[in-house]
Amino acid sequence: MWNVLLSFSGLVALIQLLFLPFFPESPPYLLLQKEDKAGCLKAMKQLWGEGNYHTEFDDLMKEKAITKGTKIMNVLEVLRERSVHPQLCTMLLLLLSLQLCGLKIFETANLQENIIPYVSLGVSISELISIIFCSSIIDRCGRRMLLCGGYLLMALILVLLETSLLLSDQFLWLRHCSVILIFLFIIVYGLGP
Repeated sequence: MWNVLLSFSGLVALIQLLFLPFFPESPPYLLLQKEDKAGCLKAMKQLWGEGNYHTEFDDLMKEKAITKGTKIMNVLEVLRERSVHPQLCTMLLLLLSLQLCGLKIFETANLQENIIPYVSLGVSISELISIIFCSSIIDRCGRRMLLCGGYLLMALILVLLETSLLLSDQFLWLRHCSVILIFLFIIVYGLGP
């Protein structure tokens, strides 16, 4: 029943993709990153209904004033910062634990059993790379574009993955396509959602 479970995650992504365009951008993102005061107030009204949000807006303006002199760090600077090493180690342990995930799909793709742990490790490394890449492009592209694009690509990849797994007995080369599609799914997931 793994294929039903895989399809369920695609269905959830599709539902989120359909409703995401109707939601506004995050008010803090609009004010702190885009410096769009009118858009921030409009998003607050759309999210929370009519009302007076000057207190929340003032809090965001104070946060903006506090962080104005703060330098935004890139990925390499974050990796060099000793104060975040415990959090980075925790994240790396979680990512490495993902190497146990997806074993059933790799077995269904009829990969040799001694290769499956290396492929799973490759999936974990792919996710780590996509998270690092995402952290450097999220401010340039915005969360909405990454989410919408990510969900669209994930839905397409899941359809292709399901098709390749169903036809892998007839076309042996599709087994390798399944593994590549799993890598792509993980990378797209890390970049977007």
